[in-house]
Amino acid sequence: MLKDIFSRLFTMFTANKSYSERLIRIVLIITLSLLCITLASAQDDNIGTEVVNIVKPYTPTISDAFKVKETPVLNDSVTTQKKEVSYEIFSVPVASTFTPAKGRAAAVEKPKPLKLYDNYATLGFGNYTSILAELYSNFQISRTDNAGFFLRHNSSQGGIDDVRIENKYYDTRLDGNYSSRQKDITYAVDGGIEHQLFNWYGLPSFYDGLPDETIDAIDAQQTYFSGYVGGSIAVEDSFFEQISANLRFLSDSYSSSEFNFVAKPEFAFPLTTFTLKIDGDVNYLSGSFDKGLFGLNGMNYSFLNIGVSPSLVYVDEDLSLSLGVAGYVGLDNENSDSNFYVYPRINVSYRLVDELLIVYGGADGGLRQNTYYDFKEENPFVSPTLWVMPTSQLYEAFGGLKGKLSNSVGYNIRASYGKEENKALFQANPVIDVTPTEAYEYGNSFSVVYDDVNTLSIFGELKVEVSDAFSLGASGEYFGYTMTNEPEAWNLPDFKATIFSNFDITEQIYAGVSVFYVGERNSLFTGDVGIFGDGMVVFGTLDSYIDANVHLGYRVNDRLSIFAKGSNLLGENYEKWQNYPVQGIQGLLGATYKFDW
Repeated sequence: MLKDIFSRLFTMFTANKSYSERLIRIVLIITLSLLCITLASAQDDNIGTEVVNIVKPYTPTISDAFKVKETPVLNDSVTTQKKEVSYEIFSVPVASTFTPAKGRAAAVEKPKPLKLYDNYATLGFGNYTSILAELYSNFQISRTDNAGFFLRHNSSQGGIDDVRIENKYYDTRLDGNYSSRQKDITYAVDGGIEHQLFNWYGLPSFYDGLPDETIDAIDAQQTYFSGYVGGSIAVEDSFFEQISANLRFLSDSYSSSEFNFVAKPEFAFPLTTFTLKIDGDVNYLSGSFDKGLFGLNGMNYSFLNIGVSPSLVYVDEDLSLSLGVAGYVGLDNENSDSNFYVYPRINVSYRLVDELLIVYGGADGGLRQNTYYDFKEENPFVSPTLWVMPTSQLYEAFGGLKGKLSNSVGYNIRASYGKEENKALFQANPVIDVTPTEAYEYGNSFSVVYDDVNTLSIFGELKVEVSDAFSLGASGEYFGYTMTNEPEAWNLPDFKATIFSNFDITEQIYAGVSVFYVGERNSLFTGDVGIFGDGMVVFGTLDSYIDANVHLGYRVNDRLSIFAKGSNLLGENYEKWQNYPVQGIQGLLGATYKFDW
């Protein structure tokens, strides 16, 4: 039966067909025949039963697969051979009249660079026959060396209301410097001379009754002549960082003289985490006064102070810490006396919120050598009969907050409390019942008294710098004093404040304002004059004052500018020192010219 089926299928699939179709049908017939034979055989087989004993659990495994490495061979009677085809390009030129335009960079407007000059000269004139003259010059000797000088003159012929004694003043100063910046070392040398003239015009009120002839006969003029020479050396990549030294000389028209030499070396030794810094301080002072007050003998003074201050310094991104101590040996050569001093040197600063809030504090102290030069710089009306000695600041504990509220606004708040031994205080010289022989013996000059003083200070400051065209600042400080021997802190204010601003109105016009406020100060006058009252002691108070100043300038060009200045615009003849009124409203008109040699 299967043979008949196979024969019919073969005849049906091969009849009237093409060669390829008949070949395909023959393959299908063979496949179907084999399938039929297999089914028939399966029907005839007798499947028996068999018992299988499982000795161990069956663990199936998968054999590794191997890729059959056999490349099939195409066995085709018809093979088509690819024909090679070659291509050739026939170029035909095309005429064109198009010309591309060259690209140009966009122009950016930039400001004209500011021309900087190495020299300038200033000259101004004002009321009270005042003169202001300045000349500054800088010389670029080479790429590493520089030299320059600065000449300044400021004078007034006086004319203060209700002042009967000559009250003119002069102040002329010439400074020069030379510096060199080498690869591993930088050094500088500077020097200068200064000439000053003042008058002791502050007569007490009880001299108002003296005739003009007596007043005119008082030659109240005092002149100071001083000079200095100094220098510094700084070394890179060395434990010896730098040293600075200065020698100053001072004399006056009463044969007084003073020499002061100061040297300060600095060393640094890097450790693993900290840096060991050692600062030195050498201060030698020698001076003399030819005469004493009211015919007393003159006096000589000589001091040598040697100090060393080691400290451990640690600095990271947020914390700055310096832990140190200062030790001084003070020698009083005239009195053959010596003392040893120890002071704290502690400073810490921690950044709490980036630049917004920084907390700082510490304790500081030191031995400060007072000099005749420093006294006359603070109060030019001192008598040439001073008692000079050092002041020991035992400690000053301080703490505060500082930071920036924005990129243009900064602040600083600080409180401190300190103790000083032998703090210098200015006090008016007394008047006695003898005929004065010197112009400073009419109660119109000042001496120095010393006392142990505790000082409380609270300070606040605010600065605004919007740009180079506008800046504003304000500061104020309160003082509280506790005296040991003196009843009051003579001539020390209880409050000081300052406000200043500089701004550009236009590119050519600029201006500035500054206001100074000084609070009340206590003064003391002592007299022993029979016709005015025996043993007279007067406690006084110097009124607070406000000194307002303004300046206005116009830039004619990059070389020439014209300016006007106004001082003490409120017109107060306030007393900065007892019986010493100042000039009223002061005006000054001048010009500044910049140039190159």
